[in-house]
Amino acid sequence: MASLTTTLIHHPYQPPPGFAAPQPGIFKASTVFFPNVAAMRDFDWKDKSAYTYGLHGTPTTYTLEERLCTLEGGAQCLLVPSGLAAIATVALALLKRGDEVLIPDNAYGPSKALAEGELAHWGITHRYFDPMDPADLAGKISPQTRLVWLEAAGSVTLEFPDLCAQVRLCKAAGVLCALDNTWGAGVAFKPFDLAPGEQPALAVDISIHALTKYPSGGGDVLMGSVITTDERLHMRLKLCHMRLGLGVGANDAEAVLRALPSMALRYRQHDETTRALAQWCLQRDEFAQVLHPALADSPGHAQWQGLCGNALGAAAGLLSVIFKPTYTQRQVDAFCDAMQLFKIGYSWGGPMSLVMPYQLETMRSSWPVHLQTGIIVRFSIGLESAPDLQADLLQALAQLKSTN
Repeated sequence: MASLTTTLIHHPYQPPPGFAAPQPGIFKASTVFFPNVAAMRDFDWKDKSAYTYGLHGTPTTYTLEERLCTLEGGAQCLLVPSGLAAIATVALALLKRGDEVLIPDNAYGPSKALAEGELAHWGITHRYFDPMDPADLAGKISPQTRLVWLEAAGSVTLEFPDLCAQVRLCKAAGVLCALDNTWGAGVAFKPFDLAPGEQPALAVDISIHALTKYPSGGGDVLMGSVITTDERLHMRLKLCHMRLGLGVGANDAEAVLRALPSMALRYRQHDETTRALAQWCLQRDEFAQVLHPALADSPGHAQWQGLCGNALGAAAGLLSVIFKPTYTQRQVDAFCDAMQLFKIGYSWGGPMSLVMPYQLETMRSSWPVHLQTGIIVRFSIGLESAPDLQADLLQALAQLKSTN
């Protein structure tokens, strides 16, 4: 008779099949058992037809990947530990020494830092283009260009580019284009069907998504995704993903799976509250400019309206303001410090509202002509009530004026 320890490890009981519940099962594994040696040699981790090792997928991660493909309209998905890891995976899979990548000047800051640091170290060059001028992008695509990054709306300053024109330029030049779709999140527009009714579909080649934001929704998960529709391109990315040893934890996958069903509802609520606060900010004398794609005077409003449907189209939960030049950095910092409901912190898409001051001159090649001069502050609007957030803004503005 086997010992107690051996019996507990090799216990024969198997639960009956057919269990069904609202949430999918959570499978945690590094080691995966094969039924026999022949199966071990025959199973292929690359096509999701079987399980070979936890890093290559479990029922939990396969389920999340398929649901994210549905969300964004893709066919294949890779999960990585963060949004920045998604950007890095694309770069490492597709670029080599002598290649060039083009990046919008208003892109997510760590994406630019990756190009200026590691990519440059490996002999991969980069240039920044004006996201609001398709002709500038067209003029910068060179024989060495292998990848163009796109972002809609732009990080911090929220300009909305002519995304369709940018994608068409890349297609005409035979250059791959990748979109950071964290802002749109698969709700505002579909990255693989940018012009509904057009055949063939106007699509980006790759969509990356910081699942840390809206899909997670709780401010407690770090995860990213890389989604494609082309099988050959997906395999290039997947092989690099495997060689880098990238994976995500089952509990984090569980958290995103649990949050996904409510994501569209949460996104709309973030959007509704943000619009109300944006309109209120327009009436305030402290601000030289209010930046939000749904505002008629915000840079790229017409492009947002054309891509996202109409004046009621989705516009996410980010809002930025530029203080008039009469206000100093010390005053603006005091404004941020005075907030009670808004917490000082990076990221967005969670239930709690956030605020962050930025020094735009350190983030851009030059000050854009479509932006007023002054100190910029970005708000991530959470799920609190609009009147409560407005009251918090009002009391913080009072603190701003009392600071010398």
